Amino acid sequence: MAASKAGFMKDAFILFAITLVSGICLGFVYEITKGPIEQATIAANNATYQAVLPAASQFDAVEGSEEQAAVLNASGELSRYGNVGVESVLEGTDASGNPVGYVLNTYSNDSYGGLVSLSVGVDMEGTIVGVGIREISDTPGLGLKAQDAEYTDQFVGKNADALTVTKSGSATETEINAISGATVTSEATTNAVNAALYYLHNYLE
Repeated sequence: MAASKAGFMKDAFILFAITLVSGICLGFVYEITKGPIEQATIAANNATYQAVLPAASQFDAVEGSEEQAAVLNASGELSRYGNVGVESVLEGTDASGNPVGYVLNTYSNDSYGGLVSLSVGVDMEGTIVGVGIREISDTPGLGLKAQDAEYTDQFVGKNADALTVTKSGSATETEINAISGATVTSEATTNAVNAALYYLHNYLE
């Protein structure tokens, strides 16, 4: 019995040692990779901001926008557009420091693959200058076409309170043509843009 107990204690100690060493190694690897991952994310986001608002050379958070977005998301005002929200709002300025527009980062959890997050660039007149997908997990060849310029370019030049999706193929000034076979994704991305437009018209103008 004593030998059996000793063997059990030995196995438990070995397991503890392995777990401890593994935890230390994982923590060490995390600390090493955390910085580069954060820098890569910042660089990718800045590239998206530049793409959707090319007239800007610098992007700074709008003062108080984080708190306003949190209140808006919790208020239920955006529920008309489904499960959407506003993440952050940036003011874009040119090389001389003059404001040229805004970048609004929004999301929808209603896409076919779940979360889709995007950046919407608007000029000082409230016209959409660009839309960039920052995160999406939809089906290749279908929902992932939301990343293609053929789809996102439809938003450029739109200036409206809200947009809707049409399957007609002949979108009006307030409509976006759905991606063939991916209406759910089309509606999710359009409603994420609508969240940006709602914030724009109710908090920035």
